[in-house]
Order: sequence, then C-alpha cells, then structure tokens
Amino acid sequence: MDFDVPASTRAKLAEIDEFIEREIRPLEQEDDNARFFDHRREPSRTLFDRDGIPNPEWEELLAEARRRADAAGLWRFALPTELGGSDGSNLDVAIIREHLAHRGLGLHNDLQNEFSVVANLMVVELMHAFGSAAQKEEMVEAMITGRYVVAFGLTEPEHGSDAAHMQTRARREGGDWVIDGAKRFNSWMHTATHDLVFARTSGEPGEAKGMTAFIVPTEAPGIRVEKFWWTFNMPTDHAEVAIEGVRVPDEAILGGEGEGLAVAQQFVHESRIRQAAASLGAAQYCIDEAVRYANERQTWGRPLAINQGIQFPLVELHTDAELLRGLVRRTAWELDRGTQLELTHLVSMANFRANRLACEAADRAMQVHGGLGYTRHLPFEHLYRHHRRYRITEGAEEIQMRKVASKLFGFS
Repeated sequence: MDFDVPASTRAKLAEIDEFIEREIRPLEQEDDNARFFDHRREPSRTLFDRDGIPNPEWEELLAEARRRADAAGLWRFALPTELGGSDGSNLDVAIIREHLAHRGLGLHNDLQNEFSVVANLMVVELMHAFGSAAQKEEMVEAMITGRYVVAFGLTEPEHGSDAAHMQTRARREGGDWVIDGAKRFNSWMHTATHDLVFARTSGEPGEAKGMTAFIVPTEAPGIRVEKFWWTFNMPTDHAEVAIEGVRVPDEAILGGEGEGLAVAQQFVHESRIRQAAASLGAAQYCIDEAVRYANERQTWGRPLAINQGIQFPLVELHTDAELLRGLVRRTAWELDRGTQLELTHLVSMANFRANRLACEAADRAMQVHGGLGYTRHLPFEHLYRHHRRYRITEGAEEIQMRKVASKLFGFS
C-alpha cells in the first residue's frame, strides 16, 4: 500500500472544498438557515410536538444541498459509473468522509441523518448489487434523487446484534408472502416510501440461512409506526414498527429467498468503515480546535497550552488519531481488494476504536474550552451526543470486539 493520498483523491478533495465554499456555505447562511447549525440547532431541527421527528424545513435544506451536489457531480461519487457515479473506491470514500467531518459541523456534512455532499448511499448500493432488473429499473434512480426513501428494518424489540435470532417471520400464503413481526429503531420511517424488512422464511433461530429481505411499501396494509424513540441527540427518525399480516409478492424479495443475511452483512461492512472514517474526522476536528483554543487562551498571563495537564491528553488523542488513520485507510484499501468476511476483524477494530475516539476527543475539547465547551454555542456537545450513538448502532462495540477476539483466538 502506498501511504500517500492518491493524486486523484487529493484533486477530488480540492474540488469538494471549492464546491462547498461556492455553493454550500452561502446556502447555509441564506435567510436563517444558520439556525440548523448554530446553538439553536436541536430545537430548529426537531418537531417536538410531532413525536420528535425532523423538521421538514431542515430536510428540504438538505435536499437542496443534495440537488446542488448532484448537479456538481459529487453526490454519486461512490456509485458505479452506470449509475452516474465515479466508481469511488472504499479508500477514496474513507479519505473523503474523514475530510468532510474534519471540517466541522455544517450543511456540507451533517452526519445526524447521514447527509453529506458526497453521499453514503449504502441502500442504493445494496439495490444495485442484489436487486432484480425490475427492482433496479424502478427504484435505483428514484432512491438516488430522493423520490424514494427506503428505510432499514433489521433490529427488533428483542433482537439487535443477534439478528439471526429475529422473530419476524414471513410465510407463503397463496401466491404471496405474509409477514408478521416488529422492528425497532427502524430508521427513516418518518419519510420512507419503502421499508427493507428482514424476516425469517426458513431454518432455525441462529442459522445464517433462511433470512430474507423484502422491499415493502410503507403504505401496505398492516404496517404501523407505533412511536418514535426519543434519543440522546434529537431529532429522531428511529421508529418502532408493527408488521401484522403484511402481504408482498415474490418480486419484493431483495437478494434471493433465504439470503437476507448476505444483504445485511454487505451493508454493515462498508457502512462501518465509512462511519469509522467520519468519526476519525470528527475526532481530529475536536483535537485541532482544542489545540487552537489552548494556544490562544490566556490564563494567569500565559497561554493555556503551556500546561502539561492540557498538552498530554491532547497528545494521546492526536497519537491515537494518527494510528487509527493508518488502520482505517489500510482496511478500506483491503476492502477494495479482498472479500468482505476475511476483513471483518479489521473493520471491527477500525469502527469501535474510531467511534470511541470521537467521543473521547469531543469530551476533551469540552474540558479544554471550560464553561464555553459545555454550551451549545460550541459544537462539541453536539458531536459527542451524535457520535455516542455509533458505539451502539453500528454494531455495539462489545460485539465488534468479539469479532476481533474470534479472529485472535480462533473461535466462532
């Protein structure tokens, strides 16, 4: 592996930065759009009187940024050329996501709902990889442009990381499948046109085979959003969904009957390394801001930075970030060349360490900034609350450590 960032990637970063300054920064400051990113961000984004779901005005601002990014040729970068993308590699995308998060909070990269001017279109990639010709023709372009929104229904009230034990079932009845069960933290259901519902269709609990992914229209009779879970960082798009007697045809299956776990695994592997890169970028942003402030802040007539109590914690975090950067990029590079399952332990290492580092760096930045660091007028509390979720939702860090242990100790 060449440790230099490829020249083509450096050129893309410069193109992205120029686009942000030309198109996105002015849009962020237009009218009162800044309210979605300054100290007013949480109440401005959230409809607290409507189950805490996102404010449509905020989501429309993100949609406008998406349209501009797509027109500039950036939105689809990671997608294959046949979908209008640039065949961006995992390494390219990891470097770009770190770079965008390193720029700090803003319209260019609002990770609360996975938005970025270079999109992370994982469900589109699943549709392209596993969908039938008819599914792809109907849905892929509509998903890229936002006309279709496909939610992701894997986690259940009684089953999270142990997905192969899920209790949602689908059975054949006549010429259709009938699905019964429930999903928890079913992301994006507040605007979804379809839900990607995983259900067991055969086999025994715990078996990898026998789980099937179904593309279910959210208007189908029997789908009901019961509540939205309010979270540490608001707004929420995490729905509790009841599925009762929902009928879908064979054509709704994504990836083949009984092969749903392969669909889910491809999602989590690439999603996890991309999330690791974003968390690394956020951590480096917090470190850099803390260093800058410590150099500028005068206490007892001297820069705050001369105190080893300030220096040493930031030195440790900066060292961890540098080490992690090598792991993230090596893992992304390996993903571009190897099979997914062979690299599970590296993906898990990178992800759980990066997500933890983002929280540690945000917490330290708050401490260095003192009372101001605790306020919402600075971004650190928001970054902490946002990235804290990924120590659970990207696969709990304990589960990811177990995957590393499986490789290390040779057990399954």
